[in-house]
Amino acid sequence: MKKLFLITAIFLLLLCSSCEKDDLSVPDELQTRDFVWKGMNLYYLWQADVHNLADNRFANQDQLNGFLSGYSNPVTLFNSLRVDSSIDRFSVIYSDYRVLEGILSGNTTDTGMDYGLKYKTGSTTEIFGWVRYILPNSDAATKNIQRGDIFYAINGTPLTVSNYQSLLTNSTFTVNLADYDNGNITPNGQSVPLTKAPITENPIYVTNVINQGANKIGYLMYNGFFSAYENQLNTAFAQFQAQGITHLVLDLRYNSGGSIATATRLASMITGQFTGQIFAQQQWNAKLQANLNQNNPSSLFNYFTSTLSNGNPLTSLNLNKVYILASRSTASASELVINGLKPHIQVVQIGDKTTGKNVGSVTLYDSPTFSSQNRNPNHTFAMQPLVLKIANSAGFSDYQTGLLSDYSFLEDYGNLGVLGNPTEPLLAEALTIISNGGRFSKQNKVKVFQHFGDTKSIEPLRSEMYMELK
Repeated sequence: MKKLFLITAIFLLLLCSSCEKDDLSVPDELQTRDFVWKGMNLYYLWQADVHNLADNRFANQDQLNGFLSGYSNPVTLFNSLRVDSSIDRFSVIYSDYRVLEGILSGNTTDTGMDYGLKYKTGSTTEIFGWVRYILPNSDAATKNIQRGDIFYAINGTPLTVSNYQSLLTNSTFTVNLADYDNGNITPNGQSVPLTKAPITENPIYVTNVINQGANKIGYLMYNGFFSAYENQLNTAFAQFQAQGITHLVLDLRYNSGGSIATATRLASMITGQFTGQIFAQQQWNAKLQANLNQNNPSSLFNYFTSTLSNGNPLTSLNLNKVYILASRSTASASELVINGLKPHIQVVQIGDKTTGKNVGSVTLYDSPTFSSQNRNPNHTFAMQPLVLKIANSAGFSDYQTGLLSDYSFLEDYGNLGVLGNPTEPLLAEALTIISNGGRFSKQNKVKVFQHFGDTKSIEPLRSEMYMELK
């Protein structure tokens, strides 16, 4: 990640090249807002499209100070510097970088009930929830609630598109359950109280090996690209290798993203025969892209690797085909794995179309290099703006409407099954495709509900794809 320091140093010099020495001071009360503007001016993917972020917008620091004084706080300034929300839905700023760091590493305050949200049939305002899985060692794990349960209200208030966030972000709430009655969501009078508590999510939710005739099929449900769990991910692949698996089913149906570096390492574990070759390529804003093309063009690429972040060797399966289970909640770094592997091996996508999030972010701190080192001790603000678009080695990155499945197969909320069990419907379909040599049985006939959101979409950071500044 040294390239990011190089970029920062060069452009901070460019930023100040027209400033007189006496103009370089920033009043204490403007330090945070100054950090926001300079970070967005340097890194923001749509910098060229925001008038107030133009490089020639201010002749010197004094003029910039005057502009910053017009905003009462850094959050207001940050939001004013973003493009329309229809283009940028994910850039965020946090008043406490420790909260931001926790979310990106899987450390959150949560009930442990992971859920999806769907529109009720025929409605554009009413929604309902369904439990996707329960996190171990959570409050939900101690309660009478499980995968497949349906809920229509919180604290007795029916869920709508306008109230779901206020209801589901409370520290304690009661889930009001319903029956799935041939597609009708019918309240059944049952309820479950839940309380949020600090929890660390291990993204490696299920691993097993399924024997199917001559096939030994490894199954991994992986729910987040958290770099802190790379050793555990590597161990899972070592177990697959030791058991001699012939096929791999990678379940990303509820994985909304995370670290680009970890996604690159997962792709390297699946393969192994492409070490040193291009897995993905980054597309930054025009001025950063031009600078990197001139000064360090190789830094624009993410390469298949043979090591973990700590330098230890990773285990590779050397597969030439992988089966990936996907849904409308499969996003960002998960889509990167799918798209990045396609030029190299056969990727068989089973399930639904993915989210369509092909942009990534970085964490920016108020420091000379915008990294976490030598942070300004006077505040704890940090930003997570979108800064790059990412393409595969063939240059394809235009999947903002989602990646289509090769085999369409939707989850049935009346029969979700047990995750990792060979009879679980979506996994069972993957096993059928493997055993039939790629022949698809047929599209399952289920009640179709329009996708609205899920646990992770309530908190934008939980569906981020990001690079780390070291």
